[in-house]
Amino acid sequence: MTSDRPVWERFLPGIGALKRYERSWLSGDVVAGVTVAAYLVPQVMAYAVIAGLPAVVGLWAVLAPMAIYFFLGTSRKLSIGPESTTALMTAAGVGALLSAAGGPEYYAEVAALLAIAVGVVCIGAFLARLGFVTTLLSRPVLIGYLIGIAVLMIVSQLGKVTKLHVEGDSTWREVVDFVGKLEHAHIPTALLALGVLVLLYVAAWIAPKLPGSLLVLLGAAAVVSIFSLRSYGIAVIGEVPQGLPAFRVPDFTLVDVWVILPYAAGIAIVGFSDNILTGRAFASGNGEVIDSNQELLALGAANVANGFVQGFPVSSSGSRTVLGDAAGSRTQVHALVVIALVVMVLMFAGPVLESFPDAALGALVIYAATRLIDIPEIIRIARFRTSELVITLSTAAAVVIFGVLAGIGFAIVLSILDLLRRITRPYADVLGYAPGVPGMHSLDDYENARPVDGLLVFRYDAPIFFANANDFVQHSLQAVAESDTPVQWFLLNAEANTEIDLTAVDALDELRAQLQRRGIKFAMARVKQDLYRRLEPTGFIERVGEDYIFETLPTAVRAYANRYQARHGRWPDGVPKEVVEP
Repeated sequence: MTSDRPVWERFLPGIGALKRYERSWLSGDVVAGVTVAAYLVPQVMAYAVIAGLPAVVGLWAVLAPMAIYFFLGTSRKLSIGPESTTALMTAAGVGALLSAAGGPEYYAEVAALLAIAVGVVCIGAFLARLGFVTTLLSRPVLIGYLIGIAVLMIVSQLGKVTKLHVEGDSTWREVVDFVGKLEHAHIPTALLALGVLVLLYVAAWIAPKLPGSLLVLLGAAAVVSIFSLRSYGIAVIGEVPQGLPAFRVPDFTLVDVWVILPYAAGIAIVGFSDNILTGRAFASGNGEVIDSNQELLALGAANVANGFVQGFPVSSSGSRTVLGDAAGSRTQVHALVVIALVVMVLMFAGPVLESFPDAALGALVIYAATRLIDIPEIIRIARFRTSELVITLSTAAAVVIFGVLAGIGFAIVLSILDLLRRITRPYADVLGYAPGVPGMHSLDDYENARPVDGLLVFRYDAPIFFANANDFVQHSLQAVAESDTPVQWFLLNAEANTEIDLTAVDALDELRAQLQRRGIKFAMARVKQDLYRRLEPTGFIERVGEDYIFETLPTAVRAYANRYQARHGRWPDGVPKEVVEP
C-alpha cells in the first residue's frame, strides 16, 4: 500500500482496491468465483460436520466472513471461511465447554459464542498491534502441526465411514476402540466411502482443474438415489434448511469469558497464522502488501459477525486460495461471486444437498486431511537440519497425543526452546587465509587454509548475552588451547555480536584478563558503533585499549603484522602480501 493513498484505505483496503478495479480483471474473477464455489460447497459442509454441527452450517459460515473480508482484508486472493484446522479446534473447544454450558443441546450456541470470542481476541490483538505473533510459529512447527491435524481429522471420521460408534477420551483410545469394533463395520458404508476416496484421488490426478470434490459427491448422491442404497443402511445428510441464516444473538451467560478465552486464543493464533502465511504466499506484487495487523482486524470482524449468524470460527483455506489463483482470480471480487452462488445453493439446492451420503463427506474429510501432509516439505526439512525434523515430528506427536490446544502451546514453546538452543550453542570457529580466496574464512571450510602465525582470529556466530556468555568464554579458551602455534593475539571478529548485555561484558572482560595472564593480547575487529557505544560506559574499551579496537579485519591483521614485523624483523607466516602492503 503506497503512501500517497488516503488514510482510510488502511482500514478499508477492499474499497480502495475496488476503486482501482480494471474491467479486464472481471472475467478472471468470475471464473475463479465459480471454480472456488464448486469446490467450496461440499468442502465447507464436511468441515461443519468435523466441527460437530449440521452440514448446512458450513454454508452459512461462508457468507458473513467473505463479505467482511472483501472490505477489510489486505489479500486480493485469500479465500476465507470454514477450514479444517479451525473446525477441528472448534469441535475440541466446544466439546470441552459443553459441561459448563449445560449440555449438548447448546452445542450450536456455544460454537457461535466461540466464534465471537475468537473475533474479540483478534480485534484485541489488532488494537495492541500484536501482528508479530506469527513469528512464534516456525516453518517446521507449522508442518508438524498440519501433520498432527491431518491425523486428528482422519481419526474423527473413522466412525462416519464405517457407521461405527467410536468412543474415547483421546485420539489413541479412539483408534483402539475403532480397531476393536472393526469387525462390526457396516460394509456398504465402508465400500461407498472407499469408492469416493479413490475417485477423489483419481479426479485430482486426471483433471486437477475441475471441481472434482463436487462432481464426486454429486455422483455418490446419484448412486445412492438410483440404486436405493438407503435401504441398505447408507445414511445421508437429511433435511437441510432452505434459505439464509437468521441473525441471532447467542446467550452470553452460557459460558464464563475466562473459561472460553483460552480456546478462543488458540484458534485465533492458528487461524491468524494461516491467514498471514497463505496471504503472503499468494501476494501478487504491484503494491500488494499483507498487513498483519489489518489481517487481525479482518479475521476478528469476520468471526464476530459469524457468531451472530449461527456460524462457527473460521480462518482461511489454502486449497481454495490455490484454486482461485489457478482459475485467474485478481481481487476479492471473486469472493462476491462465491457469495452469490452459495446464496443460490441455500435458496434452491436443498433437495440435492439432503441426498449427500454421510460416508462420502467423511471420505472427503479424509482426502482433505491427507493433502495436509506435505511429504516433499518434510524431506526438505530433514535434508536441511535433523533438529528441525525432530521439531516437526515432535509437534505432530504433541497435537495427536495431547490435543489441538495443548499442541499449539507445545509448538510455540518448542520453537522458542530451539531458538534459545541455537543462540546459546552457536557455531564458533577460527579464521585464516586460503590461497586464491579473498578475505578470511573458517579453517574448517578450506582444506588448505591456515591461520596467521601467532594470531588467533575467533568468530562466535551469535549475539553474546547472559545465556551463552559462559559458552563463549569456554569456546574462546578452547580455541587458544588447540592452536598449533603459540598465540600472541586473540582477535575477536565481532561481526555477529550485534547485541550484548552486562553479563556478556563481564564475560569479555574475564576472557581478556585470563588471556592477559597468559601473555596474550586481546583485540576486537568489526566493532560496530552501536556495540562500541554499549561497551564504552563499562570501561571495557579503556581496559582493552583504543589501539586494539578495529573497524575491519584487514586493519586489525595489518596492525598485528606491523607489530610482529617490528619485533621479529619479518612478516608473520600466513598473512597475504596484499594485507600488509595495501
